[in-house]
Amino acid sequence: MKNKRYEIDMCNGSIMDKLISFSLPLMLTSILQLMFNAVDIIVVGRFDSSSALAAVGSTTSLIHIFTNLFVGISLGANVLAARHYAAGRDKEMSETVHTAITFALLSGIVMAFVGLCAAYPVLKLMGTPSDVIGQSARYMKIYFMGMPFFMLYNYGSAILRAVGDTKRPLLFLSLAGMANVALDLLLVIVIPLGVAGVAVGTVASQCVSSILVVRCLCKTEGSYQLKFSRLKIKKVHLKQIFQVGIPAGIQSVVINFSNALLQSSVNSFGSIAMAGYAAANNILGFLYVAINAVTQACMSFTSQNYSVGKHKRMDRVLLNCMILSVGTGAVLGVGSYVFGGTILQIYTTEEDVIRCGLEILSITTVPYFLCGIMDLIPGALRGMGHSAVPMVLSVIGTVGTRIVWIYGMFPHHRSLYFLFISYPASWGITILMQAVCFYFVRKKCIRHILQAA
Repeated sequence: MKNKRYEIDMCNGSIMDKLISFSLPLMLTSILQLMFNAVDIIVVGRFDSSSALAAVGSTTSLIHIFTNLFVGISLGANVLAARHYAAGRDKEMSETVHTAITFALLSGIVMAFVGLCAAYPVLKLMGTPSDVIGQSARYMKIYFMGMPFFMLYNYGSAILRAVGDTKRPLLFLSLAGMANVALDLLLVIVIPLGVAGVAVGTVASQCVSSILVVRCLCKTEGSYQLKFSRLKIKKVHLKQIFQVGIPAGIQSVVINFSNALLQSSVNSFGSIAMAGYAAANNILGFLYVAINAVTQACMSFTSQNYSVGKHKRMDRVLLNCMILSVGTGAVLGVGSYVFGGTILQIYTTEEDVIRCGLEILSITTVPYFLCGIMDLIPGALRGMGHSAVPMVLSVIGTVGTRIVWIYGMFPHHRSLYFLFISYPASWGITILMQAVCFYFVRKKCIRHILQAA
């Protein structure tokens, strides 16, 4: 079939080249998706004001808290679809696709309503300064109106990733990204709408990407073809999606909650520090999506090989992913540190903002490969169907460490540098706990595979 050329055989042949073939388009796709927010930050930072930059940047953690539960659930759809596809269960695959897309549409509508109602109260609760909060709330409300499109794209892409197709989502998001840049420039420079303009541009571009991915699923000739007449939630498949996806989503929400607490601490330094953190955090976001692409590959490859009982190949997948993730994290982390000053000038020309951003980057970028390891182990565990344990460990290790740091140590050493030492500290503690967990879960999964054989 014509769409076979986009798919990857994850269960046979060499591993590293297929991981790269899978990860690289996904990495570029994730970077483009992050650029939706980055373009907003850059445009308002360069063509509006530092308060507008702070307003858009201060919403990032909050937006992730609200959205990441449902985005995390899409990982469950990815794992389940990968299993059915590898095992040749066409009926179950089709039902999983229609259940996932229906849920995506409904959850997007719910998120739009929640965002409209909760934006201002939550921003106020976080201590957002009065000179910023009005613009921040305006940006969030418009952004959340695009949640149905955002969810449809993420769930549709999760289905395509399950069969090894990461190239077409890249194409779709490239087109949407160009639309986003054009609209942001139009609605800030030509039509001076400020933060409202960049929010409208982002929503419109998300609409473009969702239409393209849904059209792709409708046009496919495979078992994952989407038909609107079959849109329905099958409880058995939704339950299986939730078993993997909800713990992953909760983990992401809780980690972003700790980031929101950290944002509150940054807010106490004023709008200049907020703007510096907004720019630095956006750079860290690019590092994260690069290594997370390898995690997504590990999850999909592990899931398919687990479904056909190839446990030795699962181990080789993890080893290759570890090499790829650490290498990517080290190269990009060191590069971001070395060229940090130059990169920050893309976001703003204000020297005080750049200085704050550099202070944050100086402690978070070089050890960023640790974040790659911390992200990878849960990906392998989710591929084997175990999502609850890595969630608990991440909450204890990452979130627990940051809470102790923010409320126990930071008040006695008030500086941005000391505040952000909590990043590498939490990564290291979490990795140690995850490694022990992985050893025992892997033994259990291999016994299950051998018994099934």
